[in-house]
Parts: sequence; C-alpha cells; structure tokens
Amino acid sequence: MKLRLQSRPFRFALLQPLRTAAGELRERCGWLLRLDDDQGAVGWGEVAPLQQHQFTSCQAALAALPVELPQAQLEDVLRDAPGAVGFGLGAALAELQGVVGAASPQGWLKAPPAALLLPAGEAMLLALEAVAASSAGLERRTFKWKVATEVDFLERQLLDQLLEGLPLTARLRLDANAGWDRSTAQAWMHLLRDDPRLAWLEQPLAVEDQEGLEQLAALGPVALDESLEKRPELRCSWGSWQVRRPALEGDPRLLLQELQAGVPKRMLSTAFETGIGRRWLEHLAGLQAQGPTPAAPGLAPGWTPSGALFSNDPEKVWAAAA
Repeated sequence: MKLRLQSRPFRFALLQPLRTAAGELRERCGWLLRLDDDQGAVGWGEVAPLQQHQFTSCQAALAALPVELPQAQLEDVLRDAPGAVGFGLGAALAELQGVVGAASPQGWLKAPPAALLLPAGEAMLLALEAVAASSAGLERRTFKWKVATEVDFLERQLLDQLLEGLPLTARLRLDANAGWDRSTAQAWMHLLRDDPRLAWLEQPLAVEDQEGLEQLAALGPVALDESLEKRPELRCSWGSWQVRRPALEGDPRLLLQELQAGVPKRMLSTAFETGIGRRWLEHLAGLQAQGPTPAAPGLAPGWTPSGALFSNDPEKVWAAAA
C-alpha cells in the first residue's frame, strides 16, 4: 500500500519568552505532516525541534522523503530519523492505522489539570500572586519554577518567598535545565527534601554528570529531562521520575505502549506544540493519569497563543499554517 506524505511549515511566537538556564525560547517553528493512504484514511503529525542544529537535520530528513512511499519504507525511515521527525511520522502513521484517534476504541483522551509553569526570576512572584488571586487559588496545585537563571543567593531568597506563599497541599517542581553544579544542587536538595511540597528537582545537573545525578537521587527526588533526550538508553534504566517530551523523542507509539502497560513515574511535558501535536500530548497525559503514579502534566497553560493553529481539529490547524 502506497502512502502519500505532505508537509507544511508553521511558525508562532510564545506569549512571553521562556527563560531557562539553557537560554531563551521566544518562538516555535517546524512542519505539519499529512499522511494519506489509498483507502481515504488520514494521519497527522508535527515536526518541531527545539535547537537550530536539530532544525537543519530535520529539514534535510523531510526533504529526502518522497511524496509517495510504501509503509515499510516509512517505518524504516522513522526508526533512524531525528527525534522530532520520528515523532511526526510515527504520530501520523499511528493515527492513519487507527492506533489512536477517532478510529481507535479510546478516541483522543483529555489530559488532567496541568502543572502551572512559573517564569524564571522575580517574575515568578507576580505570576504566583495572579494565581493566588484567581478563582482556582493555590490549594492542591502543582507548580513548576525555572531555576538556575539568576545568581544562586538571589534565587534562594526568591525560593523563601515562594515557599511562604505556597500552602502545604501544593506541589513544587524545580527545573534547573542542567544549570547547577553538584554543590549547588546538593544544597537545594538538603534544603527541600523534607518539605512535603517538593515533587522533584528536574535535570539539576549536566547530562554528562550521570554519576552526580545518581548521587543526588540517593538524597531526594530527581527527575531527568534533557538526559533522556541525549541518552535515550536512560529511558529504560532510570528508575525515578522521567519527564517525557514526546514531540522531541521519536516514534510516540513506543511511549504509548509504556503508558498502556502502566509503567510508573512518567510525566508528560510540552515542547509547545500546535493543535496537532497537542492532541498526542494530552492523550498520553490522559493515559498516564490512569496509571499507578498519576502526575500533573507539564502543558504550560497560558504560554501559547490561541487560534486555529492550536485547534483540536487537524484540518483547521493545517489550513491555519497555509
């Protein structure tokens, strides 16, 4: 059976820059994919790498694909493709086959309430005040704060103010984006590990310092993020929390199988998708919530704009990118 593949570029700006220890993210761009077979079935995908060098390799991989190809060839391509391309092709193929989507028994699942992403630095305090003043309030909410973006003593002072405002029923994830050294990470862990609000320190150390990450995990909860992207073998061996960003890590059918099997300590996180990629993220987060260790997904509500590009109708997303 021959499959027909089309791609269409997209670009959008975040509502506010996302500042992390690795730099600043202001916009997202990539390609939407539409996959058709000769029976009228359609599958949709999205390819949107985060780094410029990844963008170049993804562009080359997509350009090398023929407009028409057999399914076996597509499966071969996506196995060796860059992570974002593997996600886009795998997502489109899975929907076309009815593994997920309207033709599947579950349809598209909805995600549970998301963690709230707090901006880095002092802007965190204003964001926290806004949430406290809202009807939802701070009770029983999960918050993620980007750290390792300021000098350490200033962030310690901001942490004190954050903890003053958070009720004991809230949960807190601190994401250093690999920006701490061992002594800094250990100091934060000793400070927080007995606090019932601490969910985990996320990627506190560089990907290369696996020994340091393991030593820190012996002291308190550590979640890996960037390590899993650069060292995929850790997805099988890291026993603590894993922050999984499906839009970047390759064929999503593999993660889908993990969650369907009830593998614990997986948390789903956004790479700031369009509506096409978002359907997958929410579906996987919905599956995770049914598993043994439910956790608020990292969907970053309020960081992406609204409009047809973020619709749950892929035809509208496709049209909006034209």
